[in-house]
Amino acid sequence: MDHLHFILLGLIQGITEFLPISSSAHLILAPELMGWVDQGLSIDLAAHVGTVSAVIFYFRHDLQKMLTGWIGSGFSLQDRQSCMVWYVLVATLPAALAGFLTKDLAEGMLRNPLIIACTTIGYGILLGLADYIGKQTRTESALRWKDVLLIGSAQILALVPGTSRSGITMTTGLLLGLDRRSASRFSFLLSIPVTLLAGGYGALKLILSPEAVDWSAVFTVVVVSSATAFLTIHFFLKFLQRFGMMPYVIYRMLLGTMLFYLYL
Repeated sequence: MDHLHFILLGLIQGITEFLPISSSAHLILAPELMGWVDQGLSIDLAAHVGTVSAVIFYFRHDLQKMLTGWIGSGFSLQDRQSCMVWYVLVATLPAALAGFLTKDLAEGMLRNPLIIACTTIGYGILLGLADYIGKQTRTESALRWKDVLLIGSAQILALVPGTSRSGITMTTGLLLGLDRRSASRFSFLLSIPVTLLAGGYGALKLILSPEAVDWSAVFTVVVVSSATAFLTIHFFLKFLQRFGMMPYVIYRMLLGTMLFYLYL
């Protein structure tokens, strides 16, 4: 692979990681449709490093308040900031456990274009429905443990490529009555521990692998995916109230239809 491929992979990861359109599906489909060789463990890890650094930097002030409140309260549940830290951690547990138990399945037979087509269309319809019927009267401050467990458990579905982790958590949040911005912000905060865990797993695999590391390619993917992810989060939240989820629903319908046309 040349550096143009690495730039494109960084762009794909940075754009799709936080939009409700499934980054895993796009990273599987890009080499498949363009005839590229597998990018390797080091590039997968670099993509994770880039996107998690972007979301941490974007929400740095919120994270600082959350961690300060959490530590200052002695890791208790006595204020909203410390509660939010616990919400994020607890919501991560179902997906982390399911990912550990099903990692071989998720990395094998589920990486099928027709499966991706089904999940892309099916969960796209569900996202559109949630955006349409959701009451959107609640903010993050109204989250309760039941909401947190439901949103966290929904992340398990994203182990199937094409579902979209951000998409299914936003969908669940909207169905629970959260407004679009609150559902999206909580989804982005949830991405931090999930992506760190995925990155840690990737790092372990890389350490145990004999694969040589192309540090120039790694640097390229980290920088491109990080910058792109930061801009994606910014503009997604900026235009969310104006355009809603419908552009992403339409995109998912078109992508799924194209995959059925190509692979049926």
